[in-house]
Amino acid sequence: MVLAFFGTFFFMEFVAWFTHKFVMHGLLWNLHEDHHTHTNKTFFEKNDAFFLIFAIPSMLLLLLGSSNSSPLMMAIGFGIMAYGFCYFLVHDVFIHQRFKWLRNSDNIYFRAIRRAHKRHHKHLGKEHGECFGMLLVPFQYFKAEKAKKEA
Repeated sequence: MVLAFFGTFFFMEFVAWFTHKFVMHGLLWNLHEDHHTHTNKTFFEKNDAFFLIFAIPSMLLLLLGSSNSSPLMMAIGFGIMAYGFCYFLVHDVFIHQRFKWLRNSDNIYFRAIRRAHKRHHKHLGKEHGECFGMLLVPFQYFKAEKAKKEA
């Protein structure tokens, strides 16, 4: 079950990348657009609907897994939930600072994530996007942050 949990957690990075690139910047751009353009005047964005889109499978797997005594379903549900929690902490708390719990970091990994995400937000439209993942970023951003730290 531990393997199912961690396998699901790491697979969710691909799911997030795929969904971000082809769904958020595609068919459901109308929900994601305000995240790039900041046209909303409230704390919540239409983009926050994706929280529910990702949370529903997790909740269903946890519910079905507990009612059917299926440790595999539970492990997968918890894997999705753990990824969602990490995504929330990295994206909403650390990068966009929608909650002021975590400010800056000298950690090269976190700085590389922030740099890649800024690169992603450089594009205000749905085309020409890059860096669609969240927890795994291209190596060039690690190199840039390492060089910056050593300078």
